[in-house]
Amino acid sequence: MDSLIQFVQQDLGNPGLAALLSNPSFAFIQLMNSFSQAMNLFIIAAGLSLIFGVLRVINFAHGAFYMFGAYIVYSVAQEWTGNFWLGVAAAGLGLAVMAVVIERGLFQYIYDKEHLMQLLLTFAVVLILSDVAKIIWGTDQYSVSYPQSMKGAVDLGVTFYPTYRLFLIVVGPAIAIGLWLFTERTRFGRLTRAATQDREMLSALGVNVPIIYTGVFILGSVLAGIGGGLAAPFNSPTPGMDATIIVDCFVIVIVGGLGSIWGSFIGAIIYGLVFNYGSVIVPNWQDVFPFLILLAVLLIRPWGLFGKPEGGNA
Repeated sequence: MDSLIQFVQQDLGNPGLAALLSNPSFAFIQLMNSFSQAMNLFIIAAGLSLIFGVLRVINFAHGAFYMFGAYIVYSVAQEWTGNFWLGVAAAGLGLAVMAVVIERGLFQYIYDKEHLMQLLLTFAVVLILSDVAKIIWGTDQYSVSYPQSMKGAVDLGVTFYPTYRLFLIVVGPAIAIGLWLFTERTRFGRLTRAATQDREMLSALGVNVPIIYTGVFILGSVLAGIGGGLAAPFNSPTPGMDATIIVDCFVIVIVGGLGSIWGSFIGAIIYGLVFNYGSVIVPNWQDVFPFLILLAVLLIRPWGLFGKPEGGNA
């Protein structure tokens, strides 16, 4: 092992890979960082995947919802109450209100339109929301403190790890299971799945389909807002943060399969592992590797790992 490490560090000139091989604590921290980043991204991407799976709308404004969630947490937690968790709850509530206004005011008119029109409308919403955010919060970068109860680190035996990031690792799977139970075990979830198959038949049976669509859009938007709120302590609210996150989320949901909750979960883990280990092994190239994974998946399985081809079965 020592000779391998020496070969990697001296002959290959890769100290990052050598550190992973020689330092178990460092390798473990990178693994935990991968999972914590993945679970935060999953919360956001799950909302995007849910909206597309039911409404069949590719919502570019989802990143703006994430940004508003982060800004709301800053305003509530840092400026008004000092309570981080109250700020996260306010982010979810605020995005629910925004979702009702945007879905009823705009999106309901494009469900039966071609994807190009949907993309143009959602992109217009992005531009509007970006300007609204600048009007309300300006162009400064803000800082959000970690919740008081989750400052510090936990001894995991191998090493100490930040309590808050450990919380993200736990809450991500909890939300995934909750979404699965919601879609598979509740009446609203069954109606939601039916709406994705045959909206007209469901409406003919007397079901209020527009209410279902609004509910799904609210849920997806709330997930984006909560994800933005939870990310605020380590991803400072700033203009333009929506552009970065929407690209990451699209990579995740396309790799996992558009419309698949578990696909988004696995896609987020793949993204986190590739990004964090890539940043150590090949610095400054970590942003490229997720797109290489995306390219490979599109070439081999264009509908994603857990998705289904249009009009057929995976």
